[in-house]
Amino acid sequence: MTEQPRRKASKRNASKGAPRRKLETRPGAGPGGAGNGLPHSPRFLFGYLAVAFLALWLWQDVARSLAYKALPYSEFKAALVRGEVTKVSLGKDQIEGELRAAAPAAAEKGVVTSRDDTPAAPAEPQLFRTVRVEDPNLVEELVEHGVEFVGVRPSFLNQFLIAWALPIALLLVFWIFLSRRLMGAGSSVMSFGKSQARLVAERTGVTFDDVAGCDEAKLELREVVQFLRDAERFRALGARIPKGVLLVGAPGTGKTLMARAVAGEAGVPFFSLSGSEFVEMFVGVGAARVRDLFEQAKRHAPCIVFIDELDAIGRQRGVHMGVTNDEREQTLNQLLVEMDGFEPNSGVILLSATNRPDVLDRALLRPGRFDRQVVLDAPDVIGREAILRVHGRGKPLAGGVDLGAIARGTPGFAGADLANVMNEAALLAAREGASAIGQAHLEAAVEKVVAGPERRSRRLNEEDKRRVAYHEVGHALVAARCAHADPVHKISIVPRGRAALGYTLQLPAGDQFLLSQPAILERIQVMMGGRAAEEVVFGVVSTGAQDDLERATALAREMVTMYAMGKSLGLVHWAPPRSHVFLPGSEAYAPRDFSEQTAREIDQEVKAILDAAYAAARAILTREREALERIAQELLQRETLDASTFRALLADPAESAPADTATP
Repeated sequence: MTEQPRRKASKRNASKGAPRRKLETRPGAGPGGAGNGLPHSPRFLFGYLAVAFLALWLWQDVARSLAYKALPYSEFKAALVRGEVTKVSLGKDQIEGELRAAAPAAAEKGVVTSRDDTPAAPAEPQLFRTVRVEDPNLVEELVEHGVEFVGVRPSFLNQFLIAWALPIALLLVFWIFLSRRLMGAGSSVMSFGKSQARLVAERTGVTFDDVAGCDEAKLELREVVQFLRDAERFRALGARIPKGVLLVGAPGTGKTLMARAVAGEAGVPFFSLSGSEFVEMFVGVGAARVRDLFEQAKRHAPCIVFIDELDAIGRQRGVHMGVTNDEREQTLNQLLVEMDGFEPNSGVILLSATNRPDVLDRALLRPGRFDRQVVLDAPDVIGREAILRVHGRGKPLAGGVDLGAIARGTPGFAGADLANVMNEAALLAAREGASAIGQAHLEAAVEKVVAGPERRSRRLNEEDKRRVAYHEVGHALVAARCAHADPVHKISIVPRGRAALGYTLQLPAGDQFLLSQPAILERIQVMMGGRAAEEVVFGVVSTGAQDDLERATALAREMVTMYAMGKSLGLVHWAPPRSHVFLPGSEAYAPRDFSEQTAREIDQEVKAILDAAYAAARAILTREREALERIAQELLQRETLDASTFRALLADPAESAPADTATP
């Protein structure tokens, strides 16, 4: 009994006790807000009403058209003659009307069809529409048959929407689309001065454990990581971390990977971009991008800014003239100012990588800017094995795989080359359907990287094949009889790469950092062994020694001009200075700074070295003619000889390995 009054009191208190709160008018609240999902902006309401009006008009027109049955004009005239047409509306292009419904048979006879003794309701008339044709007597026929007819004028709404509203709406839509595109183009033009740097997450996923073969470089960069992790310890001692660290090294030595490892170890934001992204056609754009880059870096400090291929903007100033050079110099000037204008220990460290440190501007390398250079050179045998193990993670390796042997057989390989070897080995294993990568796959991958892929589709006739076999055996036989030559690892007459019809693979026992004069002379003898074998066996030579002669001539010229190993030129360095430290082979057009007489003497010394090496190789092959024939015939039969088979054939034919042990 008391429950109902209590409820009323609670309602009364709820309505009178507290003051009423005003309706929220902020966006997304109240009517038209986020509560019902309808924004209340004027633009939306206007568009909503326009769409609703258009949809209502289309719905009425479609519903009205569905209610009428399309009738040919001939049937309309027949129904008019039969007296079935009761009402028509004469339009300009069409006629609409009603047809008298046919009466049911029971109704015509007066039979009651409902239970309450009421007659059945009459059937509704049928609506029709027909296309009006030229018929001058139509009105007279309608009057004759007593049909009610009216004339219909075109709808004002239809005329307005079709003739005015729809074209204007299309023009507005097109104008809005065009204006937005123009605004977008204008914003892209105004964003020329924005930095193109990409902000990587705080964890790059790469650490120092993923970088092998460069322990000295990692030791240098650990200071950078420690500063980013614990800057107060350095500040307490008055230490200042280098503002710029320049990573220099040959292509493929892992400069970019090392920069990512520094960012991954430090756990700070990492801006990455290329030096070429600063340079544009318009002067001043690069400088604006440099300013924007350092502004972003200061906002995210502590952070790392990595500029790859720094030589694109850091070349020496005043070397060339032109618009492009002006833009590059302005960009470099701005970079110099930004680096030298840093506050001490601001927490922004600039890392850069290049393989052309010799062309960088001196002001860029002075203390206070890039005052520390970290060299990433080709790894030694221990580093190569460590790199192979890093790239072998996640790959199924067979139990008998010896990565140390692969490392010893790949001197001069950079990290990228070793990664390519592991990838090629995995591809070869997958091609053969193997479940793991074996030693044979790794050795085949090394050969593919060094000499190129096999081209068994290149068919040689018997005469060319025989000449190639003697040519390659000549290289191997001379190498076997030289004390300082690298051991022969494999001989093959299977074409590889673009032009190699065969190859002799020599692998050193370890890394070599110095070469004596006898060792260089024996290398030239091995290069001459192929041509000497052709002359000893066939009496005539071919074009197959072109690459051997080129490399032998280059090595002999280096002996005379660089190493002062000539007999008559003295201890003078005649070679031009190398302009590319990490890009060898680019000094072909370097100017010489000696006389014609000296050039003539250099040519004579080079010719004397090559003649002596060729004579020595020819003497070895003439003395070892029997072994030359024996090994060449075996090579023609198998097409490939490994090191053990070659040594056995060289020592005694009875001790040679059976044919099924050779590499196919």
